[in-house]
Amino acid sequence: MKNVLATIVGFIAASVTVYIFESLIGHNLFPLPEGANPMDMEWIKNNMDQIPMGSKIFVVIAHFAGIVVGMLVAAMISKKSMVPSYIVGGLMLAATCFNIVMLPKELWFTLSDGLFAIIGFLVGKQLGSKKINKESI
Repeated sequence: MKNVLATIVGFIAASVTVYIFESLIGHNLFPLPEGANPMDMEWIKNNMDQIPMGSKIFVVIAHFAGIVVGMLVAAMISKKSMVPSYIVGGLMLAATCFNIVMLPKELWFTLSDGLFAIIGFLVGKQLGSKKINKESI
């Protein structure tokens, strides 16, 4: 039961982290154009060229940070298993891949988003496994 809770809370932590970096920080530092709706996939598809570069960079940072934080939180709650962390990381990687496939982007954005998501998974795995090893000794 603890691993189920770890997975759920880890996923929530990952999602909140992505929201904070992407929406609260990224969109405040680099506002979207007047009338933009970041929740409307059609608007984003049709207006990708109008989204500020800084906002796009914060999307990449958000996906990286969300995976790391979610996996770490899941490991800290579980304390004995990395499975919840792997589930959270896998779900977040899948969400990033969905984002890459569904929205037309510049090549740099596609490559960096995918690469940093994978790096985020590896960093989350490393940090999470250290926390579990410390807790179980």
